[in-house]
Amino acid sequence: MIRKRHGVKMKLARIISIIMLLLQHKKITADRLAEMLEVSPRTIYRDLEVIGQAGIPVTTMAGKYGGVGIMEEYKVEKGLFTTADITSLLIGLGSIPLTSEEVRTTLAKIKGLIPKEQMLDIETKSRRIVVDHSPWYGRQPLQPGLAKIKKSLDENRRLSFHYYDSGGRESRRTIEPCQLLWKDSTWYLWAYCLSRQDFRLFRISRMSEVEMLEETFFLREGFECRPPDEPEPSALTITLLVDESLRGWAADLAGKENLEPRGNRKFLARIPFVESDYGYGLLLCFGDKCECLEPEPVRREVARRAAALLRQYQ
Repeated sequence: MIRKRHGVKMKLARIISIIMLLLQHKKITADRLAEMLEVSPRTIYRDLEVIGQAGIPVTTMAGKYGGVGIMEEYKVEKGLFTTADITSLLIGLGSIPLTSEEVRTTLAKIKGLIPKEQMLDIETKSRRIVVDHSPWYGRQPLQPGLAKIKKSLDENRRLSFHYYDSGGRESRRTIEPCQLLWKDSTWYLWAYCLSRQDFRLFRISRMSEVEMLEETFFLREGFECRPPDEPEPSALTITLLVDESLRGWAADLAGKENLEPRGNRKFLARIPFVESDYGYGLLLCFGDKCECLEPEPVRREVARRAAALLRQYQ
Protein backbone atom coordinates (compact mmCIF):
# COMPACT_ATOMS: atom_id res chain seq x y z
CA MET A 1 0.00 0.00 0.00
CA ILE A 2 2.84 2.39 0.89
CA ARG A 3 4.59 1.65 -2.41
CA LYS A 4 1.37 2.27 -4.34
CA ARG A 5 0.80 5.61 -2.63
CA HIS A 6 4.38 6.60 -3.37
CA GLY A 7 3.82 5.74 -7.05
CA VAL A 8 0.67 7.86 -7.17
CA LYS A 9 2.52 10.85 -5.65
CA MET A 10 5.36 10.47 -8.14
CA LYS A 11 2.91 10.33 -11.05
CA LEU A 12 1.04 13.39 -9.80
CA ALA A 13 4.30 15.35 -9.41
CA ARG A 14 5.35 14.31 -12.92
CA ILE A 15 2.02 15.37 -14.45
CA ILE A 16 2.24 18.77 -12.72
CA SER A 17 5.79 19.14 -14.07
CA ILE A 18 4.59 18.32 -17.59
CA ILE A 19 1.81 20.93 -17.36
CA MET A 20 4.28 23.59 -16.19
CA LEU A 21 6.70 22.74 -19.00
CA LEU A 22 3.92 22.90 -21.59
CA LEU A 23 2.85 26.29 -20.27
CA GLN A 24 6.42 27.57 -20.63
CA HIS A 25 6.99 26.23 -24.16
CA LYS A 26 4.95 26.70 -27.31
CA LYS A 27 5.78 23.09 -28.16
CA ILE A 28 8.16 20.41 -26.96
CA THR A 29 8.75 16.84 -28.07
CA ALA A 30 7.68 13.86 -26.01
CA ASP A 31 11.25 12.54 -26.22
CA ARG A 32 12.54 15.79 -24.68
CA LEU A 33 9.96 15.59 -21.88
CA ALA A 34 10.95 11.98 -21.25
CA GLU A 35 14.62 12.95 -21.07
CA MET A 36 13.94 15.84 -18.66
CA LEU A 37 11.71 13.78 -16.35
CA GLU A 38 13.76 10.56 -16.65
CA VAL A 39 10.93 8.31 -17.84
CA SER A 40 10.09 6.60 -21.14
CA PRO A 41 8.29 8.36 -24.02
CA ARG A 42 5.49 5.83 -23.58
CA THR A 43 4.98 7.05 -19.99
CA ILE A 44 4.88 10.64 -21.23
CA TYR A 45 2.15 9.81 -23.76
CA ARG A 46 0.08 8.12 -21.02
CA ASP A 47 0.50 11.21 -18.82
CA LEU A 48 -0.52 13.49 -21.71
CA GLU A 49 -3.69 11.43 -22.12
CA VAL A 50 -4.48 11.93 -18.43
CA ILE A 51 -3.88 15.67 -18.77
CA GLY A 52 -6.24 15.80 -21.76
CA GLN A 53 -8.91 13.86 -19.85
CA ALA A 54 -8.64 16.46 -17.07
CA GLY A 55 -9.85 19.13 -19.52
CA ILE A 56 -6.53 20.70 -20.51
CA PRO A 57 -6.42 20.87 -24.34
CA VAL A 58 -3.12 19.23 -25.32
CA THR A 59 -2.33 19.62 -29.01
CA THR A 60 0.02 17.49 -31.12
CA MET A 61 1.99 18.86 -34.08
CA ALA A 62 3.47 16.30 -36.46
CA GLY A 63 6.59 16.61 -38.57
CA LYS A 64 10.27 17.32 -38.10
CA TYR A 65 9.61 20.46 -36.04
CA GLY A 66 6.52 19.14 -34.32
CA GLY A 67 5.82 18.34 -30.71
CA VAL A 68 3.14 18.64 -28.06
CA GLY A 69 1.75 21.80 -26.50
CA ILE A 70 -1.23 23.43 -24.84
CA MET A 71 -3.75 25.38 -26.91
CA GLU A 72 -2.64 29.04 -26.89
CA GLU A 73 -6.06 30.44 -25.95
CA TYR A 74 -6.23 28.16 -22.92
CA LYS A 75 -2.97 29.46 -21.43
CA VAL A 76 -4.57 32.77 -20.41
CA GLU A 77 -8.29 32.03 -20.38
CA LYS A 78 -8.14 28.88 -18.24
CA GLY A 79 -4.50 28.65 -17.27
CA LEU A 80 -2.77 29.45 -14.02
CA PHE A 81 -3.04 33.22 -14.60
CA THR A 82 -5.85 35.48 -15.76
CA THR A 83 -5.28 38.48 -18.01
CA ALA A 84 -5.51 40.72 -14.93
CA ASP A 85 -2.93 38.56 -13.12
CA ILE A 86 -0.42 38.83 -15.96
CA THR A 87 -1.01 42.58 -16.29
CA SER A 88 -0.21 42.97 -12.57
CA LEU A 89 2.93 40.85 -12.98
CA LEU A 90 4.15 43.01 -15.87
CA ILE A 91 3.52 46.19 -13.86
CA GLY A 92 5.35 44.78 -10.85
CA LEU A 93 8.35 43.54 -12.81
CA GLY A 94 8.47 46.76 -14.82
CA SER A 95 8.75 48.76 -11.59
CA ILE A 96 11.92 46.97 -10.50
CA PRO A 97 14.76 49.47 -10.99
CA LEU A 98 17.33 46.68 -11.46
CA THR A 99 17.52 46.28 -15.22
CA SER A 100 19.08 42.83 -15.36
CA GLU A 101 19.06 39.86 -17.69
CA GLU A 102 17.15 37.96 -15.00
CA VAL A 103 14.25 40.44 -15.06
CA ARG A 104 14.20 40.59 -18.85
CA THR A 105 14.13 36.79 -19.05
CA THR A 106 11.26 36.61 -16.56
CA LEU A 107 9.28 39.18 -18.55
CA ALA A 108 9.88 37.23 -21.75
CA LYS A 109 8.68 33.99 -20.12
CA ILE A 110 5.49 35.61 -18.87
CA LYS A 111 4.78 37.16 -22.27
CA GLY A 112 5.40 33.75 -23.84
CA LEU A 113 2.34 32.41 -22.03
CA ILE A 114 0.05 34.93 -23.72
CA PRO A 115 -1.51 34.58 -27.18
CA LYS A 116 -0.29 37.33 -29.52
CA GLU A 117 -3.77 38.73 -30.10
CA GLN A 118 -4.14 39.42 -26.33
CA MET A 119 -0.63 40.68 -25.73
CA LEU A 120 -1.28 44.15 -27.20
CA ASP A 121 -4.21 44.78 -24.84
CA ILE A 122 -2.25 43.52 -21.80
CA GLU A 123 0.84 45.62 -22.62
CA THR A 124 -1.34 48.70 -23.13
CA LYS A 125 -2.92 48.22 -19.71
CA SER A 126 0.43 47.57 -18.01
CA ARG A 127 1.94 50.75 -19.53
CA ARG A 128 -0.81 52.89 -17.98
CA ILE A 129 0.77 52.48 -14.55
CA VAL A 130 4.41 53.55 -14.31
CA VAL A 131 6.62 53.31 -11.21
CA ASP A 132 9.74 55.43 -11.68
CA HIS A 133 12.27 55.42 -8.83
CA SER A 134 14.56 58.04 -10.35
CA PRO A 135 14.48 61.59 -8.89
CA TRP A 136 13.26 64.60 -10.88
CA TYR A 137 16.64 66.24 -10.30
CA GLY A 138 19.63 66.10 -7.98
CA ARG A 139 21.00 62.70 -7.02
CA GLN A 140 23.00 60.62 -9.47
CA PRO A 141 21.46 57.31 -10.56
CA LEU A 142 22.16 54.39 -8.17
CA GLN A 143 21.90 51.78 -10.92
CA PRO A 144 25.56 50.57 -10.98
CA GLY A 145 25.72 50.08 -7.20
CA LEU A 146 22.30 48.44 -7.09
CA ALA A 147 23.32 45.97 -9.79
CA LYS A 148 26.37 44.88 -7.76
CA ILE A 149 24.30 44.62 -4.60
CA LYS A 150 21.67 42.53 -6.39
CA LYS A 151 24.35 40.19 -7.74
CA SER A 152 25.97 39.82 -4.30
CA LEU A 153 22.55 38.96 -2.82
CA ASP A 154 21.99 36.31 -5.49
CA GLU A 155 25.42 34.76 -5.01
CA ASN A 156 25.84 35.30 -1.22
CA ARG A 157 29.09 37.22 -1.73
CA ARG A 158 30.47 39.85 0.62
CA LEU A 159 30.58 43.53 -0.26
CA SER A 160 33.13 46.21 0.58
CA PHE A 161 32.49 49.96 0.29
CA HIS A 162 33.10 53.44 1.72
CA TYR A 163 30.25 54.74 3.86
CA TYR A 164 29.23 58.12 5.22
CA ASP A 165 26.91 57.96 8.24
CA SER A 166 24.32 60.61 9.14
CA GLY A 167 26.99 62.53 11.06
CA GLY A 168 29.33 62.72 8.05
CA ARG A 169 31.83 60.19 9.46
CA GLU A 170 33.51 58.05 6.81
CA SER A 171 34.49 54.40 7.22
CA ARG A 172 35.32 51.37 5.12
CA ARG A 173 32.85 48.53 5.65
CA THR A 174 32.79 44.87 4.71
CA ILE A 175 29.36 43.31 4.96
CA GLU A 176 27.27 40.23 4.28
CA PRO A 177 24.20 41.62 2.43
CA CYS A 178 20.85 40.19 3.52
CA GLN A 179 17.96 42.25 2.17
CA LEU A 180 17.41 45.17 -0.19
CA LEU A 181 14.76 47.55 1.14
CA TRP A 182 12.86 50.39 -0.58
CA LYS A 183 11.34 52.66 2.07
CA ASP A 184 10.25 56.29 2.10
CA SER A 185 11.60 56.91 -1.45
CA THR A 186 15.06 55.62 -0.52
CA TRP A 187 16.99 52.40 -1.05
CA TYR A 188 18.50 50.70 2.01
CA LEU A 189 20.57 47.55 2.47
CA TRP A 190 20.12 45.39 5.56
CA ALA A 191 23.37 43.50 6.17
CA TYR A 192 25.68 41.94 8.74
CA CYS A 193 28.61 44.30 9.28
CA LEU A 194 31.86 42.43 10.00
CA SER A 195 33.54 45.43 11.65
CA ARG A 196 30.58 46.03 14.01
CA GLN A 197 29.82 42.32 14.43
CA ASP A 198 26.11 43.04 14.18
CA PHE A 199 23.32 43.73 11.70
CA ARG A 200 23.11 47.26 10.31
CA LEU A 201 20.88 49.23 7.95
CA PHE A 202 22.86 51.10 5.26
CA ARG A 203 21.50 53.90 3.11
CA ILE A 204 22.66 53.09 -0.43
CA SER A 205 23.01 56.74 -1.47
CA ARG A 206 25.77 57.05 1.18
CA MET A 207 27.75 54.10 -0.21
CA SER A 208 30.61 54.60 -2.68
CA GLU A 209 33.35 52.49 -4.30
CA VAL A 210 31.21 49.37 -3.95
CA GLU A 211 33.21 46.18 -4.57
CA MET A 212 31.88 42.64 -4.68
CA LEU A 213 34.36 40.27 -3.05
CA GLU A 214 35.13 36.67 -3.92
CA GLU A 215 34.35 35.59 -0.35
CA THR A 216 30.98 33.86 0.06
CA PHE A 217 28.93 33.40 3.22
CA PHE A 218 25.92 31.64 4.72
CA LEU A 219 23.02 33.73 5.95
CA ARG A 220 23.20 34.21 9.69
CA GLU A 221 20.33 33.48 12.04
CA GLY A 222 17.92 36.41 12.33
CA PHE A 223 18.94 37.94 8.99
CA GLU A 224 15.44 39.36 8.36
CA CYS A 225 15.32 43.15 8.39
CA ARG A 226 14.03 44.66 11.62
CA PRO A 227 13.54 48.27 12.79
CA PRO A 228 16.58 50.12 14.20
CA ASP A 229 17.09 49.94 17.96
CA GLU A 230 16.84 53.69 18.44
CA PRO A 231 13.26 55.00 18.84
CA GLU A 232 11.83 57.10 16.03
CA PRO A 233 11.39 60.78 16.85
CA SER A 234 7.82 61.61 17.81
CA ALA A 235 5.91 64.07 15.66
CA LEU A 236 3.97 67.04 17.00
CA THR A 237 1.39 69.20 15.25
CA ILE A 238 2.33 72.74 14.28
CA THR A 239 0.13 75.53 12.92
CA LEU A 240 1.42 77.47 9.93
CA LEU A 241 0.19 80.62 8.19
CA VAL A 242 0.88 79.75 4.57
CA ASP A 243 0.75 81.68 1.32
CA GLU A 244 -1.72 80.50 -1.33
CA SER A 245 1.19 79.61 -3.63
CA LEU A 246 2.11 76.75 -1.24
CA ARG A 247 -1.36 75.23 -1.07
CA GLY A 248 -0.32 72.10 -2.98
CA TRP A 249 2.62 71.42 -0.65
CA ALA A 250 0.49 72.01 2.47
CA ALA A 251 -2.30 69.78 1.19
CA ASP A 252 0.21 66.96 0.58
CA LEU A 253 1.39 67.14 4.20
CA ALA A 254 -1.77 68.05 6.07
CA GLY A 255 -4.66 66.95 3.86
CA LYS A 256 -7.29 69.36 2.52
CA GLU A 257 -9.44 68.95 5.63
CA ASN A 258 -6.70 70.58 7.74
CA LEU A 259 -6.48 73.74 5.63
CA GLU A 260 -8.45 76.81 6.74
CA PRO A 261 -8.79 80.04 4.66
CA ARG A 262 -7.58 83.21 6.41
CA GLY A 263 -8.10 85.85 3.68
CA ASN A 264 -5.52 87.93 1.80
CA ARG A 265 -4.45 84.78 -0.10
CA LYS A 266 -3.40 83.10 3.14
CA PHE A 267 -4.60 80.00 4.97
CA LEU A 268 -3.86 78.05 8.14
CA ALA A 269 -2.34 74.58 7.87
CA ARG A 270 -1.94 72.11 10.72
CA ILE A 271 0.76 69.61 9.82
CA PRO A 272 2.80 66.93 11.60
CA PHE A 273 6.34 68.08 12.40
CA VAL A 274 9.50 66.41 13.71
CA GLU A 275 12.00 68.67 15.47
CA SER A 276 15.14 68.02 13.45
CA ASP A 277 17.51 69.85 11.13
CA TYR A 278 15.51 68.52 8.19
CA GLY A 279 12.18 69.69 9.65
CA TYR A 280 13.38 73.21 10.46
CA GLY A 281 15.20 73.42 7.15
CA LEU A 282 11.97 72.61 5.35
CA LEU A 283 10.16 75.48 7.09
CA LEU A 284 12.97 77.93 6.40
CA CYS A 285 13.23 77.07 2.71
CA PHE A 286 9.87 78.75 2.03
CA GLY A 287 11.07 82.11 3.37
CA ASP A 288 8.34 84.66 4.06
CA LYS A 289 5.63 82.50 2.45
CA CYS A 290 5.37 80.31 5.53
CA GLU A 291 5.12 81.45 9.19
CA CYS A 292 4.99 79.11 12.18
CA LEU A 293 2.35 80.41 14.62
CA GLU A 294 2.49 77.66 17.27
CA PRO A 295 3.67 75.96 19.36
CA GLU A 296 5.77 78.78 20.72
CA PRO A 297 9.02 76.74 21.23
CA VAL A 298 9.04 75.77 17.54
CA ARG A 299 8.33 79.36 16.50
CA ARG A 300 11.26 80.61 18.61
CA GLU A 301 13.60 77.96 17.19
CA VAL A 302 12.65 78.92 13.61
CA ALA A 303 13.39 82.58 14.47
CA ARG A 304 16.74 81.66 16.04
CA ARG A 305 17.81 79.66 12.96
CA ALA A 306 16.62 82.42 10.62
CA ALA A 307 18.68 84.99 12.56
CA ALA A 308 21.76 82.73 12.39
CA LEU A 309 21.27 82.35 8.64
CA LEU A 310 20.99 86.12 8.24
CA ARG A 311 24.26 86.64 10.15
CA GLN A 312 25.93 84.14 7.86
CA TYR A 313 25.18 86.35 4.83
CA GLN A 314 25.89 89.75 6.39
